[in-house]
Amino acid sequence: MPIKIPSGLPARDILDSERIFALEKPEAERQRVRPLKLVILNLMPKKIETETQLLRLISKSPLQVEIDFMKTSTHEATHVSADHLVKFYENLDAFKDNYYDGFVVTGAPVEHMPFEDVDYWDEFKTILDWASTHVFSTIYLCWGAMGALYYRYGIHKVDYPEKIFGVFPQYLQDEYCFLTNGFDEIDLQPHSRLAGVNENEVRANHDLQILTWGPQSGPGLIATRDFSEVFALGHWEYGKYTLAEEYERDMAKGMTNVPFPKNYFPHDDPKLEPLFAWRAHANLLWRNWLNWVYQTTPYDLTEVPQLRAEKKLGTDRSIRHEPGGPRQDDFKPFVHDGYGVIQGLSLRSPLSRLRRQLPSTGSSFASPSRLGPSEGATVGGCVRSVDGCSSTMWTA
Repeated sequence: MPIKIPSGLPARDILDSERIFALEKPEAERQRVRPLKLVILNLMPKKIETETQLLRLISKSPLQVEIDFMKTSTHEATHVSADHLVKFYENLDAFKDNYYDGFVVTGAPVEHMPFEDVDYWDEFKTILDWASTHVFSTIYLCWGAMGALYYRYGIHKVDYPEKIFGVFPQYLQDEYCFLTNGFDEIDLQPHSRLAGVNENEVRANHDLQILTWGPQSGPGLIATRDFSEVFALGHWEYGKYTLAEEYERDMAKGMTNVPFPKNYFPHDDPKLEPLFAWRAHANLLWRNWLNWVYQTTPYDLTEVPQLRAEKKLGTDRSIRHEPGGPRQDDFKPFVHDGYGVIQGLSLRSPLSRLRRQLPSTGSSFASPSRLGPSEGATVGGCVRSVDGCSSTMWTA
């Protein structure tokens, strides 16, 4: 089903070119359905780019979704035209009497600052207070997630001396969660942040659950037990080249605490195209969230305040369960045995070509996943070097 967007939104042309259905208001009103109503608080400097990234994901759901855009009034955006903001955005005053099925709060490049030093922090808190009585479910991204966890649950932000930057493996922590239903045991998530959240405080709060976690990036996806609030610390919404553009921007600023993006460029060669390795899980997360909202949201959205007060907002308690990971053993991919990484084998040398090089009889083939950086395939009692390349694609 298409998404419903304001007439004339610049993202429409990009979505059309990608064969994504998007209806402008007059077209959508001719459909006799009750669309999901979403509002997006866009705090990112590049408004149009972020709009496009989010609409691209939202459009993958088979539901009609009507979208409004919100801005802050206490911070003036400088990377987008005033005309664009006037035409497509409103501040909270215009929304205060509206009710929504879903609310999206983006990140912002202010994670290095104390929350109280952000010029729109008080307004941010006011918006979250409004959402708590006017929105069925909210998904927060990166800094938006950090700010909401701090304000609503007292989870402190942890500043990092060096930016977590690149694409990192995350391990599934709850196999039967509505939001991660269909996730692989390992998913990849882009991260670009100078801060995180206190993981011990998250785990100690019984209203919260960690849905994905990584050894380098920590919690990647957190949610309340009733899924009325979802916190994504990474950037599944990022496009293929977003990290590359951010790296160029940070280098141009002379930032010294930004490393080369990990697990992003093949062979760490910026002359090669980045590997777009997180798109499937990004689409799945957003499709799952929208489907869950559609299945559980009240038809009459004015019931949201009462449902929240009665703690009946979200999934019915009869089908709730304690989070449980997909594995019963202590196996941790990438940590000890290099699962998913073929060490000593160049990515330019496919496994099939290696097999063709080996004699058809009288040989024993050691699985490349078991080979060390200096090991190769054993043929007739001799060790044949596979390639001499010991680079790895994913690091733990």
